[in-house]
Amino acid sequence: MTMPNFLVVGAAKAGTTALYYYLKQHPQIYMSPEKEPKFFALEGDKLDFRGPGDRENICKSAITDIETYRQLFQGVTNEIAIGEASPLYLYSPKAAERIKKYIPDAKLIAILRNPIERAYSGYIMHVREGRETAKDFAEALQEEETRIHSNWGWGHYVNVGFYHTQLKRYLELFDQEQIRVYLYEDLKTDPIKLVQDIFRFLGVDDTFLPDTSLKYNVAGVPKNDAIKTLIKNFNSIKPAMNLLVPDKLRHYVRSKIYEKPPTLSKEIHQNLIEVYRKDILSLQDFLQRDLSKWLE
Repeated sequence: MTMPNFLVVGAAKAGTTALYYYLKQHPQIYMSPEKEPKFFALEGDKLDFRGPGDRENICKSAITDIETYRQLFQGVTNEIAIGEASPLYLYSPKAAERIKKYIPDAKLIAILRNPIERAYSGYIMHVREGRETAKDFAEALQEEETRIHSNWGWGHYVNVGFYHTQLKRYLELFDQEQIRVYLYEDLKTDPIKLVQDIFRFLGVDDTFLPDTSLKYNVAGVPKNDAIKTLIKNFNSIKPAMNLLVPDKLRHYVRSKIYEKPPTLSKEIHQNLIEVYRKDILSLQDFLQRDLSKWLE
């Protein structure tokens, strides 16, 4: 059966959802109907994640066996590029080796965001979903290591952001020509330019213009308690609704019921700069891109 020949491997909260939908529009690209199967991160695992909502989310939606994974691509016809997008692959210590085992010639795409912004955006997402139990971001950061050791499937806000360390796992196994790394800033500034570069990388028609007008996974928190309760109850039927409700309608509605989240405190921001400084400087050298704004 068909297997993908490219993967969007991460990072989480760095534009992978938008990228998935932009690529999905191309007639020569097939994207798995399940956006984040997570197979290469969790193959063979008996899922026992214990964070709030994990049973209804990652434990229910993740694919852990190869036959079920292959079925995601049974709809492939004459598409040139076949892919999926699971941001967990960049963070997972096991995914790179499993990808090498099953699809050694696959092309790999990573998109990276300022790790401090990414961490806070992840926190806001879980507040929005009604899963975050900490009273604020500072408390969530204090609890992170405990959550990891307690096998929460989410809430790894800081640990997810060491991109250079994570990319090294792929660079040790794959030719550098198989890997493309982009920045979230580029996706925001000129999404068409970035996506067309990906089209060229994948060997499909790079003159195709996807609709990039809709914003996906808009950052924000529920505008009031009634909406917060509604979203929390809605999460249990979310997988079914994702199949029944058109992509554009779902994301449009979400953009209208959230308001801008509170600003990240300067103290936490400065502390996280020091946590990430070494990794950012190493990433800057590797990418040959100026990342000094991430350290401001």
